[in-house]
Amino acid sequence: FKKRVALLKGLPQEHLEAITRKLPLTEGADLVTKTLKRLGYKLGILSGGFTFVGAYLQDLLGFDYVYANDLEIKDGVVTGRVTGEIVDGERKACLLREIAQRENISIEQTIAVGDGANDLPMISIAGLGVAFNAKPIVREKAANAISTMGLDGLLYLIGIHDREIKQSNQQA
Repeated sequence: FKKRVALLKGLPQEHLEAITRKLPLTEGADLVTKTLKRLGYKLGILSGGFTFVGAYLQDLLGFDYVYANDLEIKDGVVTGRVTGEIVDGERKACLLREIAQRENISIEQTIAVGDGANDLPMISIAGLGVAFNAKPIVREKAANAISTMGLDGLLYLIGIHDREIKQSNQQA
């Protein structure tokens, strides 16, 4: 991870921001977040990526929590280092537990969605763990998988009816 981050050294911050704004949203992400927020769910991003991407998605989609790696930027330029604790698989599981405790819910009441091996610890402890468009190893180990539709397939998996989904879509 640190070797890959080092490759970003010297990149201007404005380039990162421009790239982030151009990233396509995962199909169904907007509908999932609107529907779940309207129904009172708390939403979090627990990512091995960077906080600036998570913060962008938080502003765009209304996530309540964002935990990711802090890319060090000095004088508007990436240093090639991260600060703070690395968000790896074990950290994601720990953060999911912390959020559940903060929200005064049991871990069994949580949902975790991921696509990579570093998501497996989080997926395995959640009440509902879902592999989404995931690598084969993750699909094999997760109890649930969504591979042929958008992220909005999660809504059906957790039993949300079309009527509730349409209400969220109309309020958009």
